[in-house]
Amino acid sequence: MGSDLLFAASTTPAASSGGFDLLGIVMWPFKALVEAILVAWHWLFTSLGMQGAAGLTWVLSIVGLVLVIRAAVFPLFVRQIKSQRKMMEIAPELKKVQEKYKGKRDQLSREAMSRETMALYKRHGTTPMSSCLPLLVQMPFLLGMFYTLSDVKKHAVAGEGGVWLLTKQLTKQFYDATLFGVAPLHTSLVDAVQHKPAGWETTVAILVVLVILMIGSQFFTQLQIISKNLSPEAKTGQAYQMQKIMLYILPLGFIFSGLFFPLGVVIYWFISNLWTMGQQFLVLREMPTPGSDAAKAREERLARKGKAINSEGKVVPKAAYDAEQQKMLEDAERLRAQQPKRQQPKSAKRAKKDQDNAKKDPEKNVNGDKA
Repeated sequence: MGSDLLFAASTTPAASSGGFDLLGIVMWPFKALVEAILVAWHWLFTSLGMQGAAGLTWVLSIVGLVLVIRAAVFPLFVRQIKSQRKMMEIAPELKKVQEKYKGKRDQLSREAMSRETMALYKRHGTTPMSSCLPLLVQMPFLLGMFYTLSDVKKHAVAGEGGVWLLTKQLTKQFYDATLFGVAPLHTSLVDAVQHKPAGWETTVAILVVLVILMIGSQFFTQLQIISKNLSPEAKTGQAYQMQKIMLYILPLGFIFSGLFFPLGVVIYWFISNLWTMGQQFLVLREMPTPGSDAAKAREERLARKGKAINSEGKVVPKAAYDAEQQKMLEDAERLRAQQPKRQQPKSAKRAKKDQDNAKKDPEKNVNGDKA
């Protein structure tokens, strides 16, 4: 979480100028859904007696919006994790295929490599797109939240509402709402410093604290992934080095974004990061990368409870795990016993001696045994 906001910051559409707005058309259903959820939470809180124009009412509505959207896309996140696991499992086999055709650039070799690669994906039930598709599906909803909250100021100044249920009146209420009675939800850190409205010092302080917490939560989540949820093999590759570099570079981009995002968007971003931290905690605890420090910690926790993980990745009693391991060992030994015994290679001197013996005694075979 966070990269979607950096993307959104660079692609936020300008105010309508009468031209064809393709992005607006594509994002309309997602923004409409976000508005419906936001307005529903606002209606709930006002029904409970809270003031409709109060900053706390809209902040709680933003929190509710984040919880609903992130909970709705959580199954996609789980699917993404499982797809990534499968891709990691077949990585050694995929590397063998690549090594097999290394340096071969003719058409037949490329086609053969492609066939073997696709057969490998089919056998394991995954593709590289399988791990990317859930993320791509989530992006429009996350961007819909960003655009809806960031466009409040533009719509309020123009005297109009959102794309659906966020009416002109509700948009004006959101625009006028202030946190702690002094920090407008539509004001950014740069706007507060430049225009210095009443209580701007408090607004700046709130935004600075939230931006620091926002960046800190993002940094901590990524640090947990790098330090605890990567296998030893993954920590030796170039991709790991790039992850370590990006861990310290990305916060610079978040600082820049935090300067220009309105307070409402910063709150949304921070709450979303808190969700991501909890989500990552769940992954590290229940679905860690095989071979990682998090996976070893999980195995130790299960062992203390008398449980273990079987060959299918399911948690089973220790007795069932031991029985499965014993059966696998017996099956391996039986297969080994069924394999034909390999004859030791003979030296030229031994082979000639066996041939001479066979001529003297035709009833013996070349190995010196009776026919």
